Parts: sequence; structure tokens; C-alpha cells
Amino acid sequence: MIDAFLVPEKTRVSAKGDGQPVDISGATSRVFLAILSITDTVEQEAIDLTIAGSVDGTTWDPKPVAVFPQLFYRGETPILVDVSALPDVKFLRAHWEVNRWGRGGETPMFEFSLALKEVPAELLNEARPEAKSR
Repeated sequence: MIDAFLVPEKTRVSAKGDGQPVDISGATSRVFLAILSITDTVEQEAIDLTIAGSVDGTTWDPKPVAVFPQLFYRGETPILVDVSALPDVKFLRAHWEVNRWGRGGETPMFEFSLALKEVPAELLNEARPEAKSR
């Protein structure tokens, strides 16, 4: 069961960057809950966060496997990341870009984390309508 951080807790950023690769090859369901937690921010800025997939943990597909909505404020934002249709993907990594506008300094600042938790296969089977009709 995968339970990891794509971005560790209390990571503070002021420029675009990437998290460390997380090996998901041992996952059975290939569906994950990704929870973005923004714990600190300044006014008039935004963060764009995506999750990329890779076969080898070195070369990353330019098309992300998941995209968060653009965010501006503190709080938690969960999304489902389903890579079941991408059997070759063995690693996931976060990529972020930040920007700031308006008054004050021009340097953005976000403090955040990105947790990744595998959704158990039995939970997914319960949610599927065809599984209920059996």
C-alpha cells in the first residue's frame, strides 16, 4: 500500500520546481488520492501543480497524469490520480510553478505538501456499479 509524500510537509518554495520521484510499481489498485495542503502563502499569488509519470524515474512524460486547479489560498485540495490505464508508469513526481502580481515584493512564497495514498482495490470495487450487481 503506497502512502508517501510527493512534496514533504512544510516545503517552502518561491520558484518553479519538482518533487522527488515516488516508486508506485508496488501498487495494486493504481488509483491514488493526492492531497495538496497549502499551509502558508502571501497575497496576490498562485500555484499551479501537476503530477507527472515516468517509466524509469529519470525521463518524465511531458503530459501530466493529474492536474490540480490553480490555487491561491491556504487549505486542502484532494484529487484522484488514476494511472490504471498507464501500466508502464512506475514513478510519480510533483511539478509546481508559482507566480505573484500586484503590490509588495515580486517573489512568490508558498508552504505546502502533497500526500499520495493508494486507494485500496476493494474500496474501488465497492464503488463500481457493475460490482454491485453481482
